Amino acid sequence: MTKIDPSRGIGLCVALCFPLMTWAQNPPTSAPAAPAPAWRSQPAAGDAAVNGALSLGQAHALAYAQNPELAASRLEVEVMAGASQQAQSRPNPEIAYLLEDTQRQTRTTTLQLNQPIEMGGKRAARMLAAERGHDIATEELAAKRLAIRASVTSAYYDALTAQERVRLAEQAMELAQRASRAAGQRVKAGKVAPIEETKAHVAQAGVQVELSQARSEWVGAQARLAALLGEPRGLSWRLDAQLDALPAVPSMADLERSLDNAPALRRARLEIDRRQALTELEKARRIPDITVSLGAKRSEELGRNQAILGLSVPLPIFDTNRGNLLEALKREEKAREELSASQLQVSAEARETRARLASLRQEAQLFAEQVLPGAQSAYDAAAKGFELGKFSFLEALDAQRTLLQARSQYLRTLADTHRARADLDRLLGLDESTETPRASATVRRTGE
Repeated sequence: MTKIDPSRGIGLCVALCFPLMTWAQNPPTSAPAAPAPAWRSQPAAGDAAVNGALSLGQAHALAYAQNPELAASRLEVEVMAGASQQAQSRPNPEIAYLLEDTQRQTRTTTLQLNQPIEMGGKRAARMLAAERGHDIATEELAAKRLAIRASVTSAYYDALTAQERVRLAEQAMELAQRASRAAGQRVKAGKVAPIEETKAHVAQAGVQVELSQARSEWVGAQARLAALLGEPRGLSWRLDAQLDALPAVPSMADLERSLDNAPALRRARLEIDRRQALTELEKARRIPDITVSLGAKRSEELGRNQAILGLSVPLPIFDTNRGNLLEALKREEKAREELSASQLQVSAEARETRARLASLRQEAQLFAEQVLPGAQSAYDAAAKGFELGKFSFLEALDAQRTLLQARSQYLRTLADTHRARADLDRLLGLDESTETPRASATVRRTGE
C-alpha cells in the first residue's frame, strides 16, 4: 500500500481537488448576483426586474419602453401620420380686392373670390402616396423593434457569459493562491525544490491577468446592455437565464416559409407601392388645375354693381412635368430591382446564419457531452495521481487549467449560439408574438 505524504494530502489536495471537483460536478447555468456599481445603489423607478433578477423577457420589455432609437422610430411614424393628414387638405380659396382710379366719381371697386380646383385625381394620388409613406414608417418601426430585440438578446447573453467568466476566474484565483501557499509550505518543509514555489507564483500571476481581463469584459458587457435598455446609470440586477438552454434550429422548410415575411422584404414591397403612388401623382400633375372666380364689381361712374364670373386654366406649353414623371418611373423601376437584391441577400444571410446556428449548437453539445467530461476525468486522474505521488504539481495544475479553459470556451460557444438565433429571428422577423414555438433543448450538464 502506497504511503501518502501528509503535506500533500493537506496542502494541494484541499487546495485543488475539493473546490474544483465541486464546481465541475455542478457547473452553474446562470450568472451569480452582480454587485451593484458604485454609481447606482438603487434601481430606477419602473424597473422591470423582480426581486433583483432581470430575465431576458424583462430586458426586452425595458428596451421597448426606454430605448431612444426605438422612441425615435415611433416619432417618425407620428411624423408620417401628420404628412398623411396634410395630404388630405384641399387648396385654400383666395380673396382679391381691386381698386381702379382714385377719384370717387369714376372709381371702380372689385371684390373677387378665387377657388383652385385640382384636376386629374391629384388629391387622391397624394393621399395614397402619403399613406404608403406612413406604412413604410410603421414597417421600419417593426424592423427597428426586431433589431433592438436581437441586440438586447446578444448583449444579455454576453453580459451573462462575462459574469460567469468572472466567477470562474475568481475560483481559479482562489485555487491558485491556495496552491502557492501549499507549495511554499512544502518548500519550507524540504519536500520540493524552491523552483516549485516559483512556478506556482508564475501560475498565480497568469490567473490574476485572466481575472483582470474577465472583469474588464464584464464591465463592458454591462455597459452595452444598459445602453440598449435605456439605463444611463448602469445595471443593478443579476441576470436570470440559463445559458445552456439552447435555442432550436429551424428546419429548411420553416426557413423558406419565413423568408417571404422578412422585414427587409416587406419594406422593399411597400417602397414599390409608394413609388407607384408617386408615379400616379406625377401623371396627375400633368393635367392642369382650373381656378373658378366669383365676385362683384362696383362702378361709381355707372352707379351700379356688376357680377363677375371667371374661369382660368394654365396652358401646359413650357412645363409638361415630363421630367418629374420620368424620374418617378425610374425610381419605381429601381425599387423593383432593390426588392430582387434584398430577396437574394436575405435568403443568403438567413441560410448562412442557420448553418452557423446549427454548427454552434453542435459544438456546444460536443463540449457538454465529451470535452468537459474528458477534461474533468483528466483532472480527477491528475489530482489523484499527485496525491499518490505519481504526478508532479505542475501536471495537476495543468489539468486544472485545461478544465477551466474548456469551461470558459463552452460559455463563449453558448453565448455565440444565442446570438446566432437572435440574428436569425431579426432576419426572419420573428418576435414573441410571431415566432414559431422553439423546442428548447437543454444541454446535459457535466457530471449528470
